[in-house]
Amino acid sequence: MSEDRCVDDCCAADTTTDPQRRAVLARRVRWLVAATITYNVIEAVVAISAGTAASSTALIGFGLDSVIEVASAAAVAWQFSGSDPEARERAALKVIAVSFFALAAYVSVESVRTLLGADSAEHSTVGIALAAVSLLVMPFLSAAQRRAGRELGSASAVADSKQTLLCTYLSGVLLLGLLLNGLLGWSWADPVVALVIAAVAVKEGREAWRGHHCC
Repeated sequence: MSEDRCVDDCCAADTTTDPQRRAVLARRVRWLVAATITYNVIEAVVAISAGTAASSTALIGFGLDSVIEVASAAAVAWQFSGSDPEARERAALKVIAVSFFALAAYVSVESVRTLLGADSAEHSTVGIALAAVSLLVMPFLSAAQRRAGRELGSASAVADSKQTLLCTYLSGVLLLGLLLNGLLGWSWADPVVALVIAAVAVKEGREAWRGHHCC
C-alpha cells in the first residue's frame, strides 16, 4: 500500500490491508457519502430559504456550509468511484479545502456588512428547528464515516467526516445565536455567530489543504 496522506489523528489508526475488508469499507464510505449528500441538500434549501426570509447571515452561511458539504462529499464519492481511490486523494482534499475557504470568504463579508449597519436578522422558527435537528443527525454520520476512513487510511474520507462534524458544531452555535436573537432581541448575535462559522471554516480548510503523510 502506498504511503497515505492524512489529517489529524488519521495516522493513529491501523489501516487494513485485507482487500475484502477494504472493499467493504469503501462501499460503506460511498453509502455514508450518499446519505450526507441527501441530508445536506435538504438542509441547504431550508436554511438558505429561511435565512433569506429572516435576513440572517448566520442561517444563510449555515445553508452554504451545507452546499459545501455536498461538494466535499461529492469529491469523496468521485474518489471512491475509481478503481484506485488513493490516486485521487490529493485532488479530493483540494476540493474540500477550497470549499471551506469559499464559505469563510462569503460569510465574513456578509457578517461585516451586517455589523456595519445592514439589515438586522429577524426571528426564524424554521431556522431554530433546522439547527436542532442537525445537532442530532450530524454526529452519527460523521462518526461512522470517520471510523471507516481511519481504517482505510483515507485522508479525504476523514476530512469529509470532519466537514460533517463541523456542521454539528455550527448547528449548536447557530441554534444559540438564533435563540439569542429571537428571545432577547440581540441582533448582533447573528453576524457574530456567522464569523465564528467563518473562522472554523478557515481552520478546517487549511488542515485539508495541507494533508500530511501518515506513519
